[in-house]
Amino acid sequence: MDDALFFNEHHLEVREMVRDFARNEIAPVARHYDATAEFPWPTVKKMADLGFLGVPWPEEFGGAGMDYLSYITTVHELAKVDASHGLTVSAHTTLGTSPIVDFGTDDQKRRFVPFLAGGKVLGGFGLTEPGAGSDAGGTATTAVDKGDHYVLNGSKIFITHAGVGEIFVCTARTTAGKTNRGITAFIVTKETVDKAAAQEHGIGHEPSLKWTKGVRAGKKEDKMGWRASDTRELYFEDAVVPKENVLGTVGDGFVQFLKTLDSGRIGIAALSLGIAEGAYEEALRYTSLRRQFGRPVATFQGVSFALSDMAMEIEAGKLLTYHAAWLKQNDKPHKKEAAMAKLFCSELAMRATNKAVQLHGGYGYTTEYPVERMMRDAKVCEIGEGTSEIQRLVIARQILGDLLQD
Repeated sequence: MDDALFFNEHHLEVREMVRDFARNEIAPVARHYDATAEFPWPTVKKMADLGFLGVPWPEEFGGAGMDYLSYITTVHELAKVDASHGLTVSAHTTLGTSPIVDFGTDDQKRRFVPFLAGGKVLGGFGLTEPGAGSDAGGTATTAVDKGDHYVLNGSKIFITHAGVGEIFVCTARTTAGKTNRGITAFIVTKETVDKAAAQEHGIGHEPSLKWTKGVRAGKKEDKMGWRASDTRELYFEDAVVPKENVLGTVGDGFVQFLKTLDSGRIGIAALSLGIAEGAYEEALRYTSLRRQFGRPVATFQGVSFALSDMAMEIEAGKLLTYHAAWLKQNDKPHKKEAAMAKLFCSELAMRATNKAVQLHGGYGYTTEYPVERMMRDAKVCEIGEGTSEIQRLVIARQILGDLLQD
């Protein structure tokens, strides 16, 4: 991809800075955190200090004051080395912070965004439920109006940062039934489950926050991939949420999270693209150094064709991802383009990592090389923030319009 299509000099500087950080700070510890499934507080603290947790947000809110393309570039470059770190930035920024920036009142932005954009605490997004995954409109968590507050009951599942995070945007049903207009978004808070580590590293806990009574995290999921990312259930047990924490208009939660997911899909596209490109770079390096029959294995036709396919598809993924990001940055419609980028890049990540493992031979199946971790990390990209099937449905609705309404 020609950098001049989307990037100016500042974007290239951001890319080099994030790339150097990922290679020098994350690469040496990625295997450890994957094996132990520990949350990487030390490197997350360093990312916060560099402004990675607030890239696209204004400086007045504690952000880095950069643009959306800079943010997508950050996720892309981090994921080339480790998907868990890329996801930490992506979920925190798009899912945890952007709904408050996009739909919050001035008071809500003042109260919550500086803690998130400045990297003081981590944020998350509570949407998926045990009975409401792809059918997010089937939200069963309830919010009962009690005058000056709502009482929430229910649970959310597979929530990134549910344990380590302290500020969340969550959805609950304020009108009985199945109507999408009956879903409302709320801002809730809870203490991090890893308070000692957060205090030790100076990130992840803000004692001045008013905790939402009745909100707690469940046990940490033991995942195949993204193992250094915190994923848990989030429970609401007679949770008392003041009305000043209603996000936007009552009943608009469904519309809000659809808009949030459109942007989130660009972030997952960038994450997937990074995994694919990282696997490709590892395979290119290995096959150039590995010799069989007296020459580098990269020179054999079967290997060179596989590398060629990977390189070609990565270029296509870059164009899809950065085009969608450019559309969002310029306030242009991007629902279809975001779904296309997410669909193509997530499936590309699986193809590329599978080929990378194959090209490493037996070594690719060991933890000595990072491609096996990349392969495990790739799979969930086809599931999270809308499965591949849902992306195809979104695209079909956009290109066929009224024909699918019958």
